Amino acid sequence: MITLTDTQRILLSAASQRKSGSIRPTHGSLKPGGGAAKSIVSLIRHGLVEERETIDQAEVNRTDGDVRYGAYITAAGLAAIGIDEEGEALPGHTPVSLPEIVDVEKAPTKIAQVLELLAQPDGVLLPDLMEATGWLPHTIRAAITGLRKKRHSIQRIKCDGVTGYRLLSAAQ
Repeated sequence: MITLTDTQRILLSAASQRKSGSIRPTHGSLKPGGGAAKSIVSLIRHGLVEERETIDQAEVNRTDGDVRYGAYITAAGLAAIGIDEEGEALPGHTPVSLPEIVDVEKAPTKIAQVLELLAQPDGVLLPDLMEATGWLPHTIRAAITGLRKKRHSIQRIKCDGVTGYRLLSAAQ
């Protein structure tokens, strides 16, 4: 018997909870390009998943010419995660549960930081922008140009001979 990886357990568990038994679409906790495709191939090779023709676009695992194939959990696949064909837990097994999908709040982008600094009433000086972003002066000037192309009104200012910028109005 195969030792299942976490990705394979998640794929099988999600498929066991679908009426069709389809592996696709993959569970939201799996990252795109995170190895799900290789895991599905391994599950097919070990007989835990089988390929069948499908017309449901959401269930397509691969296409061969005009024929679409989906990957579907088998009885062996259900047994591998501790579930019988009726969806009940097998004696002595704890069924695999799906992980919660965590909505990770993204950190603000550097361009968002730049906009925030530019929006200060007195604007921001170039050295302060460099410190906040870790960018070199030419990168900051390119970012300012990009913001202007997006219709932000940005004024160039001088303070004691040091260049700075101030946001006059945001893009409409």
